[in-house]
Amino acid sequence: MSVRLAERGFVEFDGRRLEYRFTGPAPEAAPMLVLLHEGLGCAGLWLDFPERLAMATGMSVFAWSRAGYGQSSPAPLPWPLDYMQREAREVLPKLLDAIGFRRGLLIGHSDGASIAAVHAGRFRDPRVAGISLTAPHFFVEAFSLVEIAKAKTAYETGDLKAKLGRWHADPDNAFRGWNDSWLHPDFKRWDIRSDLQQIAVPVQIVQGEADLYGTMAHADAARALCPTSVEVLKLQGIGHSPHREAVEATTAGVADFCRRALNPA
Repeated sequence: MSVRLAERGFVEFDGRRLEYRFTGPAPEAAPMLVLLHEGLGCAGLWLDFPERLAMATGMSVFAWSRAGYGQSSPAPLPWPLDYMQREAREVLPKLLDAIGFRRGLLIGHSDGASIAAVHAGRFRDPRVAGISLTAPHFFVEAFSLVEIAKAKTAYETGDLKAKLGRWHADPDNAFRGWNDSWLHPDFKRWDIRSDLQQIAVPVQIVQGEADLYGTMAHADAARALCPTSVEVLKLQGIGHSPHREAVEATTAGVADFCRRALNPA
């Protein structure tokens, strides 16, 4: 089935209307890289990274906003504490079908990286040739909760809400869904390391050494638990968003991994 994707638009299924950005060849003409955003991200907050990836690889790039983010349908509050696993199980497979995904990779950032890892471990979709995970979290580190609590203060008393309002139709939905979940007392037990043991495709971890939300412990977990190859791109002096803070190095590293995953020696 051929699916026509505009440069910007919406994908609709199961009562959801999900915003997207698309660049590059049609799905049937080249492999596709599907971008899964962070906990406060959306399709637009990838900035020019999709276009850079498309130019570097010759592949198409599809970025979308999950429900509750960007201009997508809202996601009723409170979110379940396993919201990332539910996205991987219940939404992502249908999205890939809806956009005519034939072959390519999942490129995830933060929450999006966790969703990509769960999907790869639980589904083993033969269309997915690899996963590139930027600043992933596979379990909860105590120090990251301190930073997430600071974000709550910045949202309630500072200018964070106004900043998010530039990107999200309902910033309260986006922020509270993410923040309330992570700061819930039971979320400390959140852990998806068992899914890493089921991944059957090559894995790339992109991690900034100055990330305030996660450490190299997640890369170490992937190396220890994934039964397939795991490559780590460690970026000195870079924080939680390498695709914005070190865009050239991140683009080059991710593009190289994608090419090799699709064309193994």
